Amino acid sequence: MQDQSGLVVGMEMNIEIEINGVIEESETIDLYRANEWSSAERPDLLMPALQNAHTLVTARKSDELVGIGYAISDGHLVVYYPHMLVHPNYHGQGIGRKMMDAMQSVYSDFHMQMLTADGEAIEFYKALGFERAGVTEPMWVYSGSEH
Repeated sequence: MQDQSGLVVGMEMNIEIEINGVIEESETIDLYRANEWSSAERPDLLMPALQNAHTLVTARKSDELVGIGYAISDGHLVVYYPHMLVHPNYHGQGIGRKMMDAMQSVYSDFHMQMLTADGEAIEFYKALGFERAGVTEPMWVYSGSEH
């Protein structure tokens, strides 16, 4: 496992998981586009969001960025995971789970961990222990179109 200094936290299937490592704009945008995420069209906003996250986790295979996720947190009590994505060619290979394991190395003791999931991601997060938050309804002001 790795602390927040940027050290490697795990390797499996030749996949390197890293916390707070360096990302390049072109590789990041390519990954977001491969997943058809609208934030790929706003690199001027996406890159600072990722680079200034409380925690950034990446997955690489032979130096190719194949997964990325980040956390927003107060650093003590609450963490929110706004993005966690893996290149479609690598879905189902345990990469997302390894990235969330890395996040848990930082946030496992927090009082509240939150995320918004849709589609196939719902079952993935349920398998990791996330559940619907009581009788709450997710709400947002959103400028994308993919959800």
